[in-house]
Amino acid sequence: MSSEIDRVYRACLVIIGNEILSGSTQDANMAFLGEQLNEIGICLDEARVVPDVPGRIISTINEVRAKFDYVFTTGGIGPTHDDITSQCVADAFSVDLILHPDAYKSMTDFYGEEKLNDARLRMAHVPDGATLIENDISIAPGYRIENVYVMAGVPKIMQSMFSKLAPTLTGGKPMISKTISSEAKEGDIAAGLGEIQRAFSDVDIGSYPFMGRGGTGVRIVMRSTNEINLEQCCLKVSKLVKEYCT
Repeated sequence: MSSEIDRVYRACLVIIGNEILSGSTQDANMAFLGEQLNEIGICLDEARVVPDVPGRIISTINEVRAKFDYVFTTGGIGPTHDDITSQCVADAFSVDLILHPDAYKSMTDFYGEEKLNDARLRMAHVPDGATLIENDISIAPGYRIENVYVMAGVPKIMQSMFSKLAPTLTGGKPMISKTISSEAKEGDIAAGLGEIQRAFSDVDIGSYPFMGRGGTGVRIVMRSTNEINLEQCCLKVSKLVKEYCT
């Protein structure tokens, strides 16, 4: 029987915000989250970008929380009218959105009663039953409800929140990655690469052509939790690309 650590833990990132889809803001959270989760032994298996439309957010949250071990959301928990993530998450879980006493106290201590206006007070509301995720930068917390972790969209704040919740996450073996860069042409090695992939089913092999001042070629990225098979796969790929180098 395989041990619990051999299990693959899978996560989905839901990026919420019209500004991402319009191109006015570029997402900078996915790469960070993917790298950090991998170190814990959690595979970021899917990412979705969802507009600020309640029905879309609710249906997406309910779909992915049933499919993945972890769901992380970024964006939409600020103080403005279009920050609707928290209400949508509450609706997805069929619970009320409540003023969390600990969030209220933290924000009162930070801003003072006179500056804790209605807009800022919105950020102290979370779905009933949620556990807060600390935010050392702007104080307004993120939160967890079941397997859904709701975080800010601002990268610096999101990273602060993730540093707090990371020790609470359970993962398996981290994914190991190896890369081979070659002057070989992708079309020449495609058939051989397919054969190698079939021989190493537990290694994810990706082929990425490049071109630049130094010429053209291909980068082969191999990823697996099985270090021995990854090494053997890497040797096979290395031998293959050498056959087609000019």
